[in-house]
Amino acid sequence: MRKPFRIAVVGAGPRGTSFLDRLAHALAENTPKAGEKAGSPLEIVILEPFEIGPGHVWRTDQSRNFLMNTPAMFPTASPDYSFDQWRLENAPHRADVAALGAGSYPPRALYGEYLRDIAERALAVLNNHPRVQSVTHLHAEVTSLRASGDVYVLEYRDTAPDGTPASGATLADAVVLAVGHVPAKLNPRQQVAGEQAAQLGLMYLPPNVPPDVDWGAIPAGENVLIRGLGLNFFDAVTELTTGRGGRFESLLSSSETGEDDAAARPARGPLRYVPSGQEPRMWAASRRGTPYRAKAAVDAFVPTSVSLKFVTEESIRALASSGVPGESAGKVSFAAHVWPLIHRDVLRTYYCVLAEQRPELFGGTEAATSFAARLEELLGAQRVHGQKVWLTSVRRHVEQSAPGAGWLDVPRLGHPFDQWGFESDAEYQSAVIAYLDEDAESAERGESDPLKMAIGAMHAARMLVKKMVAEGVFDDVTYQNDILRTFEPLVEGLASGPPVQRIRELAALARAGVVSFIGPEPTFTLDDERGIFSAESPWVDTKPVESRVMLEAMMPANRVAKTDSALLRQLQDDGLAQPRPMLTEDGEFAPGAGFHVTPRPHRLISRDGDVQEGLYVLGLQLSSVQWGTAIAAEAGGDPDGSARTLGDAEAAVQAVLARVR
Repeated sequence: MRKPFRIAVVGAGPRGTSFLDRLAHALAENTPKAGEKAGSPLEIVILEPFEIGPGHVWRTDQSRNFLMNTPAMFPTASPDYSFDQWRLENAPHRADVAALGAGSYPPRALYGEYLRDIAERALAVLNNHPRVQSVTHLHAEVTSLRASGDVYVLEYRDTAPDGTPASGATLADAVVLAVGHVPAKLNPRQQVAGEQAAQLGLMYLPPNVPPDVDWGAIPAGENVLIRGLGLNFFDAVTELTTGRGGRFESLLSSSETGEDDAAARPARGPLRYVPSGQEPRMWAASRRGTPYRAKAAVDAFVPTSVSLKFVTEESIRALASSGVPGESAGKVSFAAHVWPLIHRDVLRTYYCVLAEQRPELFGGTEAATSFAARLEELLGAQRVHGQKVWLTSVRRHVEQSAPGAGWLDVPRLGHPFDQWGFESDAEYQSAVIAYLDEDAESAERGESDPLKMAIGAMHAARMLVKKMVAEGVFDDVTYQNDILRTFEPLVEGLASGPPVQRIRELAALARAGVVSFIGPEPTFTLDDERGIFSAESPWVDTKPVESRVMLEAMMPANRVAKTDSALLRQLQDDGLAQPRPMLTEDGEFAPGAGFHVTPRPHRLISRDGDVQEGLYVLGLQLSSVQWGTAIAAEAGGDPDGSARTLGDAEAAVQAVLARVR
């Protein structure tokens, strides 16, 4: 009898579940007929401390206040069964699922249930397949992984029923690393803050996955400093307000709010917050001084009316194939050559929608049509590499043809209060509330809003750039400097924000004085002598805010060199893995955020440069060769594009089965 081939799946959240799903599909498609040889039997061991499917981040017992950041119609962990299909199947039997529409933003716990169902379907196939000898789930965390001849030795630890730590080891012929979010070492600033806070009896909450935070430990009625105004900020605010019994009321009648619109879309219009009395007093800040903008209220991930004319797959490939002066062969500079194309599409979208919706700004319908036609001509001219004269021509055209329309300063959208000082705290709070109200109204207008559609064009361009990054079109320098440090913060703040519901709620909390904002470019300090945190902004003329509690509203850093995972640390210490060496603008190499891996299927490359043929990587630790590794696959998407995570899982499955053969 042939020796069984053992596959170890380390981590069974979304990425590990996609691997199991594709493995089950591949085996089901090739079930041997009667009398045929089945090949080597398979043993599958899954090492996941939490439930298979949801894993850690998507576990089903977390607060329902934590919402997904994508609408229900978008994400999937399987090309055969999307979350939206799961929603439609379960809606007749469950009120909480029936309350969701295709454009709703579901609780993350519900997505965890979907992932659990995907996993159960896959496991049912695997457990009943004639080639699969066994499927074992070890509720354990892998602590080390070492090569031993042709196999790998995985050591793990779990907790025995009596609460005592237990450990063990298993062998595998192939290993799939799909560990997802893992703990990270604090940066020096955070480390010092945590140590000093502990000595002084203060509360310091470092970056963390929101369900892992002890929200109940934050005292009611006290000031709380929050650093970060991204998605974790909205999780924190919601858990500390409605999570403590507060509620929101609409200020409009039901006929005004449009409650009969698409299924489960929250009532539109401003809200009032009714406190429970258990809330802390939250003071929040970030470099830009404002939270992420709301997503447009549309039933699509990218608005259906948005199209890209200048930045296309063809235009980027043409740049790469023709060779750009000053760039390495086959590589393209994002800042010099791709961003100007994105900029063109953003401006084109904004002013064309504006001309359609507000023709009076252009002198009437006929003049608006003429303006749009001339705009297209100017945007299509002067396509010389690196040429920027077109921008001045377009701006002049806008100012002359429609002075009342104003100029859309695209880079400044990420910093709406840039270089603008406020003479009092009250003035700044009023400005932020007005900003939130305007952003919510803009989002609620959906596809008729020029700004949200311009942001939609930038978001569509981001999806294209992600594909080009994975294909290696950009060199290391432009990827790190132009995309990660410049474009990513801009597009994240504009296109990766929460649903409009959260912006309406935040504006209500700000009006109620439950949440206030410190200002742009804040400085956080810890006064050792007085034993207090404080924060202030150079752009707001008011006294510093003081508190005994500080919260870092952000996820742990996704950098393998800074990991606090015992497994990822050991792999690097032993040389079996290393961060991908990334070339800097100084001509030197520096460690990238993710592991050094081969092209798909992504196998680890050791410190000595050897390819670990049986060791595959999926997900977040691919961040040096992929951009946006935390984003789910798009239902019905291209496995080489918006559904790349599924393409990666499929490639790993085929490579593993080839090793079996």
